[in-house]
Amino acid sequence: MTSESQKPAVVIVGAGPSGLAMAIELGTRSIPCLVVEQGTRAGHAPRAKTTHTRTREHLRRWGIADKLAAASPFGIEYPSNVLFVTRMNGRLLKRFENAFNCHPARNEFYSEHAQWVPQYKLEAVLREHAQSLPGVEVRFGQEFVGYSQDGETVSVDIKDVESGEIRSIEAQYLIGADGARSRARELIGAKMEGQYGLSHHLNIIFRAPGLREANPHGDAIMIWQLNAEIPSILGPMDQNDTWYFGPHIAPDQTFEEEELVEMIQRATGFDVPIEILSSDRWVASTLIADKYRDGRVFLVGDACHLHPPFGGYGMNMGVADSVDLGWKIAATLQGWGGPALLDSYEPERNQVHDFVVREAAENHSVLPRHLIADLMEKLDLDTPEGEMMRANIGSVIEATKRAEFYSLGVSLGYRYGTSPVIAYEADDDWKWSRDYTPASVPGCRAPHAWLDDDTSLFDTFGSGFTLLAKAGVPADILEAAKRDAEALGIPLKVVVLEASHAAGLYDRELTLIRPDQHIAWRGNHWQADALRKVAGFAADGQGETLQARSG
Repeated sequence: MTSESQKPAVVIVGAGPSGLAMAIELGTRSIPCLVVEQGTRAGHAPRAKTTHTRTREHLRRWGIADKLAAASPFGIEYPSNVLFVTRMNGRLLKRFENAFNCHPARNEFYSEHAQWVPQYKLEAVLREHAQSLPGVEVRFGQEFVGYSQDGETVSVDIKDVESGEIRSIEAQYLIGADGARSRARELIGAKMEGQYGLSHHLNIIFRAPGLREANPHGDAIMIWQLNAEIPSILGPMDQNDTWYFGPHIAPDQTFEEEELVEMIQRATGFDVPIEILSSDRWVASTLIADKYRDGRVFLVGDACHLHPPFGGYGMNMGVADSVDLGWKIAATLQGWGGPALLDSYEPERNQVHDFVVREAAENHSVLPRHLIADLMEKLDLDTPEGEMMRANIGSVIEATKRAEFYSLGVSLGYRYGTSPVIAYEADDDWKWSRDYTPASVPGCRAPHAWLDDDTSLFDTFGSGFTLLAKAGVPADILEAAKRDAEALGIPLKVVVLEASHAAGLYDRELTLIRPDQHIAWRGNHWQADALRKVAGFAADGQGETLQARSG
């Protein structure tokens, strides 16, 4: 909590996952910040339900991954299966198990499994942690109305929703984490480019006592219902048989509450009592802002990229935006980040957004209504013809939808391939794909390993830069790196990698890892200017070198 006399260095507009992640990244690094939110962030209707492995790795870094696990409405052992059925009470067509890698069993690829959990529970965990950090304040009922800036500060105009009073807050940076209808985006003059209105949907949250018990196909996080009458997706949301239901609709369709109840009953095939808790419309689009920055003002999350939710990338990408930008702002304010560091935010994140938007659009290209064709009325038949059709459509589902639920390469494998603060190599031909293969290439997330004492390699990294050295690198080389860092005021932790299985994941004797766990530089010789470049001081990276191995 900031004191009345303590001015925030950063004002963050929006208390959703992106805004709270920014507050935590800054607050953890002792940067005072103020989060303002116009609404209350209450309600039953979260868009996001899957917290990816990468996001939970950030929560682990912040010390709150276990708190999110404890907030899971059904426990982390709940199966993250995705089912394709004719109706909930009909025939099973296809089952995908452990979608999104939510099972808590240890995996060599990552330090934290993914988790199916409603966004409002994630927000509660993030908010509680943010508010516990010295220097962080979250205020609700505060509307962002405008800003002005000069070369040193930005003046942010905030209106109290209840009183209508407008006051100006002086800070050094302003972050627009204010969602799809971003006021910050409008004011910096950014335009969303891409395609709006790919499809129109309802998001209905309802309570149906007994529905989970009645489901003959077993627990799942998502059930695709493929029938000609009401093709749709539904799944459990929370305790007390609280569910979400998402049918495709026409752009101009409207519904009374009784019609929603009937729609759910007809789609599932169960005549159970239903209480509608909320209903709202959403539009699937693929849009990216043409710029993310105006001087001291930056955009993160839905304010600068929007895509269909198929694959669950949106909220997770917003958290990653804030991690990337957050440590860079902290480094800049604390003096160990050079001018190229903040300039790297947009090119780094834009290329990721472009890739993920295309992945989400491809997933969106096959919806329940696209799979039904003209044979849906025969899929429930208890005949050889019906059995053959179910087998055929199961094969189609396998071919068209598997990548949506098993795309670890999208969440863990993305690379910052164009950045002024990463030292690339001349013969670099690394390619990004949906399938995840650990790579120690500059720009990639550092390969993960479990160490001999069952701790994560990532737990050994520092909050600043980490120099990962293989066993056998001479001590004078490591001392030289420490002296270089101290001279520049750059926080550097040296970690000697003793475990051979972990060392085998890294192709060079020395690997320099950023605060966000991405690789900034690697080599077999210590390069004196490496730190200057990756910290944003624009060195050419060709200075004095020291050999990492003697002989």
